[in-house]
Amino acid sequence: MKSVLTTTIAAADTAGRYPSGSDLESIAGNIQRAEARLEAADKLAGNYEAVAKEAVDAVYAEFPEGISKNCTPEVRKDKCMRDVITYLRLINYCLVVGGTGPLDEWGIAGAREVYRALGINTAAYVAAFTKVRDRICSPRDMSAQAATELTGYIDYLINSMS
Repeated sequence: MKSVLTTTIAAADTAGRYPSGSDLESIAGNIQRAEARLEAADKLAGNYEAVAKEAVDAVYAEFPEGISKNCTPEVRKDKCMRDVITYLRLINYCLVVGGTGPLDEWGIAGAREVYRALGINTAAYVAAFTKVRDRICSPRDMSAQAATELTGYIDYLINSMS
């Protein structure tokens, strides 16, 4: 799984060198942010169902047809909820490993093309994750640094779907 650590080591190994000073500074910065990332991961894991429900409600407020017109409204909403929960879990994994690897490998690679082929509206997912990002409140939900870490991965996902 790709993270700052694995990417740095792989790059150094490919070049046949030891990690440079700037490589080590990057790793140190990643480690310094680990506590905030783990706080965000813990808060997200403890509240993902409520967060997902708010996100899906936001989708249906903006897109009454939901993610796709190819199934019944209840099935559409269930599938949207399933997908939102899956992406939240991948964001949680990113927070734990400190890199975008889980999203890149399991959530983004080819997703846009698959969604288009299935007639799934990615703008609905953008609306869902925009709602998730915009509802985060520090210190109500988590510390400011944890919120920054979480919103960074949410923005990464939103940009990949846009």
